[in-house]
Amino acid sequence: MKTTTMAGFHGLLNLSLSSSSVSIHKPKSFFYEKKLSLIKEEVEGPHFIRMEKLKQCWSSLLVLAVVVIGTGAVPITYLQSAVAKGAVCLDGSAPAYHFDKGFGSGVNNWIVHMEGGGWCTDVASCSARKNTMKGSSKFMNKDFGFSGILGGKQNTNPDFYNWNRIKVRYCDGSSFTGNVEAVNPANKLFFRGARVWRAVIDDLMAKGMKNAQNAILSGCSAGALAAILHCDTFRAILPPTARVKCVSDAGYFIHGTDISGGSYIQTYYSKVVALHGSAKSLPVSCTSKMKPELCFFPQNVVPSMRTPLFVINAAFDSWQIKNVLAPTAVDKRKEWKNCKLDLKKCTAAQLKTVQGFRDQMMRALSPVHSTPSRGLFLDSCHAHCQGGSAASWSGAKGPQVANSKISQAVGNWFYGRSAFQKIDCPSPICNPTCPAISTDE
Repeated sequence: MKTTTMAGFHGLLNLSLSSSSVSIHKPKSFFYEKKLSLIKEEVEGPHFIRMEKLKQCWSSLLVLAVVVIGTGAVPITYLQSAVAKGAVCLDGSAPAYHFDKGFGSGVNNWIVHMEGGGWCTDVASCSARKNTMKGSSKFMNKDFGFSGILGGKQNTNPDFYNWNRIKVRYCDGSSFTGNVEAVNPANKLFFRGARVWRAVIDDLMAKGMKNAQNAILSGCSAGALAAILHCDTFRAILPPTARVKCVSDAGYFIHGTDISGGSYIQTYYSKVVALHGSAKSLPVSCTSKMKPELCFFPQNVVPSMRTPLFVINAAFDSWQIKNVLAPTAVDKRKEWKNCKLDLKKCTAAQLKTVQGFRDQMMRALSPVHSTPSRGLFLDSCHAHCQGGSAASWSGAKGPQVANSKISQAVGNWFYGRSAFQKIDCPSPICNPTCPAISTDE
């Protein structure tokens, strides 16, 4: 557990300001707010407060602050300098990230992890995000507990615990690909995801990433797709002597066939690309060969990628079962409503269709498992984003494939200790290590 002095504690309650960013260092918790409330009530109340009692209150508050700090809560940094460059969230607010500095042997190692959160396809759906953390940094939590691949404890994240670890908040709705200059005065929406990504990377370079010896660009869900789409650019920005690789956790969205026989997800992605002006931000190696919306599918981007990539995915990805295989728009009679939320509630016919989805996933992953430098951890869980918690990343009860935990597979692959391209057993109920769904961004 980290400790701090009283002077250090007072510093935590202040804003750390610079011309480029603002970091909020105020530790937050229920107990923290409650203690402040009690102190406020006593100070403003009609009764005289003895100095000793006030000292006791502050001492208790200090202890609580130390506990909060020890849990790994990382303060937010608002990148105010990006606003002038037009690199902003959907509502025009500054982009943000959480940065836990590296130490010891990890001081020159960096992992930049991009948050997930789906996409918005039209003015209505993007406007709905403006008053949430998915469209505005004004509504983001001021601190964030790091765990899983971003965890700061050696026993749960042995290969990356002391790296510089960054979580980039997601507020653009385009997997960090949007780049539209014009802003409609009626809706005042900014489609600037690609600018946000570059502004954050440039800021991190100035803060020391330019000296990186090892670096990973990773993400969850829509952020994991961004990790794939920006992977080669990330590699090109960093020193040529650095070891740079990318990790996609639940970002391998397939160009799949849905229950109607069509491809609703292609139509969906075409709307994202058109609205956000994403075409010019997607890999040219892909857009030079096919329609831009098809380059939102990793299976069309990965074949021409030059930077090593590790894919963590569930063969029965819960988000994709709901939105690629059986989207509500094509499930007119809601026959899949229960099945897609809980595979144990599927009929025999539906299970056969779900199994067919796994077959589609296997074919789409061929560019990954056909290349030795790439890694693959494909379990048969009904899950989405499995690397974000200590329990699923490295826990004793976390998912395993070929007797390996996700953390072991990724760590061994990154450092070249051993290759890892493993595919789980074929049934959605065959792996007893599969946990219950905990997140579905």
